[in-house]
Amino acid sequence: MQTESSVAAVSDGTAMLAEYLSELRYEHLPQAVINRTEDLFLDWLASALAGRGAHPVNILERFAASMGPLSGTSQMLTNRRKTSPLFAALVNGASSHVVEQDDVHNGAVFHPGTVVFPAALAAAQETGASGKRFIAAVVAGYEAGIRVGESLGRSHYRVFHTTGTAGTLAAAAAVAHLLDADAEIMLNALGSAGTQAAGLWEFLRDAADSKQLHTAKAASDGLLSAYIAREGFTGARRVLEGEQGMAAGMSTDAMIERLTDNLGERWAILETSFKYHASCRHTHPAADALAQLMQQHALAPVEITRVRAHVTQAAVDVLGPAAEARTVHQAKFSMGFVLALIALRGHAGVRDFTLDSIEDPEIRAFLPRVEMVVDPEVDAAYPWRWIGLVEVDTRDGRKLVSRVNVPKGDPGNSLSRAELEDKARSLAEFAGGANGHEVNALIQRAWTLHEQPHVRDLLPED
Repeated sequence: MQTESSVAAVSDGTAMLAEYLSELRYEHLPQAVINRTEDLFLDWLASALAGRGAHPVNILERFAASMGPLSGTSQMLTNRRKTSPLFAALVNGASSHVVEQDDVHNGAVFHPGTVVFPAALAAAQETGASGKRFIAAVVAGYEAGIRVGESLGRSHYRVFHTTGTAGTLAAAAAVAHLLDADAEIMLNALGSAGTQAAGLWEFLRDAADSKQLHTAKAASDGLLSAYIAREGFTGARRVLEGEQGMAAGMSTDAMIERLTDNLGERWAILETSFKYHASCRHTHPAADALAQLMQQHALAPVEITRVRAHVTQAAVDVLGPAAEARTVHQAKFSMGFVLALIALRGHAGVRDFTLDSIEDPEIRAFLPRVEMVVDPEVDAAYPWRWIGLVEVDTRDGRKLVSRVNVPKGDPGNSLSRAELEDKARSLAEFAGGANGHEVNALIQRAWTLHEQPHVRDLLPED
C-alpha cells in the first residue's frame, strides 16, 4: 500500500528534490560528509590532471580557444589557461574521465565527480565562493545525480551512459546551489538539464571519443542550465517523472521514489567508491577476486588455463563490445585485458594501459583464456552490491574459486588518505599534469578545503 508521502514522491519527485537541494547548507552536513567531499575533490583533481594531452582533451582545448574567451575567471586544469566557466567545465569534464580513475556510485552506476566538480569549480571560481560554499554545492550535485541515476533503473544503463544523462542534472544542481537558487530556480535548472541529458554506449564498438564528450557536455550543459535558470529561463517541472520525461523515454524499470529516499538522513555521497584499478568499474570485482586467488594459492600465470568471471548482465552489455582490446580505451573495457594484467603483472594501473601492452604477446595469449558468464546471484545483487567471483582452471586439473564481496575502493574497503595521496601523485605524474611541489600544494588545499576563502588559482599559470 502506498503512503501519501510515497505517492507524492512519485508524482512530484523532481519538485521535492529541488526544494531539498535549494535549502541544503554547509551547516547541515555531518563531518563525515565534509571529509568525504574533500577526499573526492583530491581524487577528482588527480584524474583531471591525468587527462592532460589526451586526444579528445586536446581537441576540446582547441575548441575552447577558438570559440570561447581567451581569458576569464575559470581555469582549464590541463593547460592552466583561464576562460569562461562554460568552457572550463567542458574541458575539465572531459579530462577527468580519460584514465578511468574517477569515482563511482554503485547503486546509480554513475561517476559523479567527473561531472559535478568541473561544473562546480568553474562556477565557484567565477563567483568567488568559499571552500564551505563549494563543499555544500558539491554535496548537492552528488545527491541530485546519484538519486537521478538510481531512479532511472537498470534498463537505462543498457543503452544510456548514466554519467552523461544523470550527470547533467548533477552539474546543474551543484551550480544552481552556488548561484543561491531558491526551489523554483533549482527546479527550472533541473528541467533544462534533463531535456539536454544524453549519452549512448554505442561508441564502445568503435572505440570513439564520445565518453569524454558525455562528461564534458554534462558538466557544461548543467552549468548552462543553472545560469539561465537564474535569469528566468524555465524548464520542465516534471522532467524526471512526467509522461514525456526522462523516466518515460529512457527507462522501463524507473523507480522515481529513489529521488526522495530519506532526504536529509541518507547521504549518498558517503556511498561513493574510489576506483583502484585504471579500468571500467565492471572489471574491478573480478580483478580483485583473481588477485586474491593468485595470492592465496601462490599461483603463477602459466598455470592458468581458464578464468571464468561471474558477472552481471550489465557487465556483459558494456564490456562485450570491447573484448578484442585493440585500443587503449577498449583495453580499459576488456575483461580479458584487465584480468591478463592482474595475472601477468599483478596490477592494472594507469601505466599498464599502453599500446605496447596491447601488443604484448603474453597479454594477447592470455585474452582467450578469459570468459564472462552471467551469474544469477551476482546479477541479482547488482547494482547495490558489486560481487567479485572468479573460477580458475589450472594445468594440473584444479578448479579454484575466489570471491570478493567488497571490492577495493568501496565504502567498507575504502582508500585511506595516504592511499589517495599516493594515487594523486601517480596520476599527476602520469601525464605531467603537475610537479611534486604542485601536487603537495593541491593535497594541502584539499585536506583544508573547508577553511579555504576561495578555490581560485589551484595551479599556477604556465
